Amino acid sequence: MSSAALIVAAGRGHRAGGGIPKQYRTIGSEMILTRSIRAMLAFDDISTLSVVIHEDDIEFYERAVAPIASSRLTKPVYGGATRAQSVRNGLEDLSQTAPQYVYIHDGARPFLSVELMERLQRSLKDHHGAFPAIPVADALWQKEGLEPVSRDGLLRAQTPQAFHYKEILEAHRNGDPQALDDVEIALSAGLTVSDVLGDERNFKVTTQDDLERADALARPSFDVKMGQGFDVHAFEPGDFVILNGVKIPFDKALKGHSDADVAMHALTDAIYGALAEGDIGQWFPPSQEKWKGAASDIFLKHAMERVKERGFQVSHLDCTIICEMPKIGPHALAMRESLAEITGLPIDKISVKATTSERLGFTGRGEGIASMATATLLKT
Repeated sequence: MSSAALIVAAGRGHRAGGGIPKQYRTIGSEMILTRSIRAMLAFDDISTLSVVIHEDDIEFYERAVAPIASSRLTKPVYGGATRAQSVRNGLEDLSQTAPQYVYIHDGARPFLSVELMERLQRSLKDHHGAFPAIPVADALWQKEGLEPVSRDGLLRAQTPQAFHYKEILEAHRNGDPQALDDVEIALSAGLTVSDVLGDERNFKVTTQDDLERADALARPSFDVKMGQGFDVHAFEPGDFVILNGVKIPFDKALKGHSDADVAMHALTDAIYGALAEGDIGQWFPPSQEKWKGAASDIFLKHAMERVKERGFQVSHLDCTIICEMPKIGPHALAMRESLAEITGLPIDKISVKATTSERLGFTGRGEGIASMATATLLKT
């Protein structure tokens, strides 16, 4: 079966302010109409999409569709003096392809969901038309005389309003050009129309308050923080080094107040840095004797606790160890497994790699090991 979409964007809509039609106002980083088109194209069953615009808005329209690369988007159709006339113009333009179904949507409803489209599609199997609706929940009063009005059975209609194409085209040809929406025209033609559950997010941007609400919804609803860590420890006499919690046999040891795990120190500082909460030295001062020889997983676990307390989660940890010796590659997986156990993160969120300094500098001379790390934190 073929399905077409018709987005109606020919209105003047100045109540939202800004001096231009509301469908061309920006929310987030895109025009409202751009988002409305993207939302409709997200429904894979739409084979072609046409937008009905005002003839004075062609430049606005071209800017709105510039970010969209889709062969399903056709050239725009010019609207009429009323919404019903604009819809008819769009329906007539589809007559060459004559799809089985058509979904007629307001250009100023940018938060259409695929789930809502699927509900409409299912309803079209048993009815000539379907539309999303939300039961009225607020108390209603007649302004004159303040008489209460029963809200039983009252619905707030939304779009898209979906129909069998041939039936709704014929209904529009014979319908009232002043009709409020396509459901009214369909019912006046004797077509069967069903309501499906609407979506509160699928609201129509009409006023400045609506625009502000839409702008807030269009902006990313997550907070990403990144931090860097760097640490250096010199060699001293010994027979092993500890890197990311893994004991590696070697002819030297790393010198430090704690266990001198230079790699884990860099990772821990990266996490503190992402949180803007200082470094290991501020949380665990080397001047305090109780931290002498301490295992570095104490520091890393504390940093992970701070992540949780701040409402974040670790998205990724990346550690680079810089040294000539010992060889890190054979131990990299063990280090990732060690860090995964300490942090509680999946191993695929932890990267450990190594490089040399091409025998330059203190690491190149074999005087110590350096490590650098990044931590990416996410709050949704």
